[in-house]
Amino acid sequence: MSVVYVLAHFDDEYCALPLVRQAVAEGREQLFVHVADYRNPEMGARRRRETQAFLAAQGVPAASQIHLGADTGWWDGELHRHAGPAYEALKAAVPGPIERVVVPAWEGGHPDHDVCAALGVKLAAERGAAGIDQICLYQGKGLPWIFYRASSPLAENGPVREMRLSAGEWARWLGAVAAFPSQLKAWSGLLPGMAMTFARQGAFRYQALDPARIGQRPHAGGLLYERMFKTPYAVVRAAVDGLAADGKAPWTTPEAGE
Repeated sequence: MSVVYVLAHFDDEYCALPLVRQAVAEGREQLFVHVADYRNPEMGARRRRETQAFLAAQGVPAASQIHLGADTGWWDGELHRHAGPAYEALKAAVPGPIERVVVPAWEGGHPDHDVCAALGVKLAAERGAAGIDQICLYQGKGLPWIFYRASSPLAENGPVREMRLSAGEWARWLGAVAAFPSQLKAWSGLLPGMAMTFARQGAFRYQALDPARIGQRPHAGGLLYERMFKTPYAVVRAAVDGLAADGKAPWTTPEAGE
C-alpha cells in the first residue's frame, strides 16, 4: 500500500486534492479511510456517494475507499469516545507495510480531525511508513468566538511544503467543491476562507507531522473546537493518551495539568 489517508468525514479529502492528483499522476496506489459514522443514515449514505463520485473523478476507484465507521455509532463529533476501537479497526483494515500516511492537521479545529491525526501517526509507526503528511482544514488560533482560518498551516507544526498550481488547477480545485451539494452550508463558509488563504500564500501548503506533536497542545490559548463544538481539549487529550497506553505510540503524553 503506498499512501493511506486517515480522514474523519466524507469531504475531508477535498482539502488534500493536490496531493491526491499528484499521486494519481505518479501512478501511486492510494487508500482512503473515513472513520466517523453519522446519526442520520440517509445523510451518511449521501455523503459517502458524494465522496465516491469525487474521488472517482480524480481516478480513485471505489475499491480504494473504506468507510471504517459505517454502522459503528462512532458519531461525527464524538470520535474521541471511540479512539481505541477505531484504531483496532484501522489496523485490521490496513494490513501490511505502507509508504506514507496523510491525516488532517493536528490543529485544534475539529476534535475528530485531531483524533484522526493521532490514529494516523500510530498507524504509520506500526506499519513502517516513511512519513506522515498533514493537511490543514481549519483552525482558530488567536481568533475569537467561532472565527477560523481555512487551509492555513500552524507555525507550531513545523516547516511548510508548497505545491505551485496553475490558474487552471486552482479553478478546477475550487470548482470541484460542487461535488458535495449536501454540505453546501458548511462549504459556503469554508471555501471563501480557503480562497483567501490561497491568494495570500500563492501555493497549496501542507506539512510533515512530527509524531512528537501529538503529545503537545495544538496551539496556545483556546481551541476552535472548544468554542464552536463545546468539546474540551482535556477529553481529546485523554482519548489520544489512551492510544499511547500500550507504549506503541510514537509520542510522549504530557505531564498532568498541561
